[in-house]
Amino acid sequence: MKASAFLYPWDVVGDPDAPARLAGLGVQQVTLASAYHSTRALTPRHPGHRIVTAEHAAVLYPPDAARWRGRTLRPYAQSWVAGQDPYAEAAEALTGAGLQVHSWVVLAHNSRLGAEHPDTSVVNAYGDRYPWAPCIAQPVVRAYLVDLAAEAAVRPGASGTELESCGWYGFAHLHAHDKTSGVALGDAAQYLMSLCFCADCRAGYASVGQDAEELRTAVRHALEPVWAGSGSGEQGWAGVEKLLGAGLADATRRWRDPVARALQEAAVAAVRAAAPGPDFQVLLHADPASYRTGANVGVDPAHILSTADGLVLPCTGGATAREAVLGPFAELSGVLAANFNVVSGMGGSPGTLESDAAHAASLGANELRLYHAGLASGPDLSAVTTALSAVRGG
Repeated sequence: MKASAFLYPWDVVGDPDAPARLAGLGVQQVTLASAYHSTRALTPRHPGHRIVTAEHAAVLYPPDAARWRGRTLRPYAQSWVAGQDPYAEAAEALTGAGLQVHSWVVLAHNSRLGAEHPDTSVVNAYGDRYPWAPCIAQPVVRAYLVDLAAEAAVRPGASGTELESCGWYGFAHLHAHDKTSGVALGDAAQYLMSLCFCADCRAGYASVGQDAEELRTAVRHALEPVWAGSGSGEQGWAGVEKLLGAGLADATRRWRDPVARALQEAAVAAVRAAAPGPDFQVLLHADPASYRTGANVGVDPAHILSTADGLVLPCTGGATAREAVLGPFAELSGVLAANFNVVSGMGGSPGTLESDAAHAASLGANELRLYHAGLASGPDLSAVTTALSAVRGG
């Protein structure tokens, strides 16, 4: 199985040993961030620093001035990695070590965009804005994201791209000093808290025959017992229907699913149009439950692989979770990359990677993704090296 490790440009820029160290893991590819959200990242092996603070969502290359001239929404430049084009510098070093490179593009997750342009954000049923979550139903947002996808994906040295958050984002967000766990929200309640009621979405609900105010009131009513008690453990689409009612739940999907599909189709088409040739791969970080929001956006399994070349699927969480994620794609063709967290300090399990990869392969996975080679400790990387050697031997 081909294996790729996620990496930030700042893990490579200024560290001449990084490319060889990555190649020594046994991976054939690196998935390198070209457009990323705000983060504070540990760099345990870099000779020049230990912490990088990416203060806001930004591109890690110089954006094309002509593309963005005169537009209200445009990508933000970064200032925390030295050089004019840290992505290109890192990609050149990695390819020089014999590694393939995919660009890693985060789309609908941008707190600075929401802070500076609040009208672009998702608005929940209570009127609260989520500045980290641009509403993909808004034409100006969709146009921005599609152009960002094309520009950030097709960077020098990249043989493909992996688009994260290419769909609805919502309530769940690892925000600075997040303090939202006082009331437990299961999968279903999180969906209700992720429904958007901005002007475009209110018009959208009306376009599918659902009064937006009736829906907003129903969402708030459905969540009242959650706030009054200790939360809700309802899971899956059946849980959404139990909380909201099947009819109203279906109405939300009649609006939201086509919006997400349209963004995915447009983003992939834009990347293909900008790509240097037909062999440039376009993958999406995804989840087979089409109502899901977040980094791994919900997709329709039967449709998405007729649009993209493949998917990166979250497979950390045990055999049952892997079966739920990979199972719907078992009979479909395309790249199915099983994504495993290999940072033990972040809940990953590098020590079980060999058996986990074998199980994922038995379910149809044909590639591996390892999150995250820059953040992992030395012992974590040693475990990855051992596991990948066994996978190759097997």
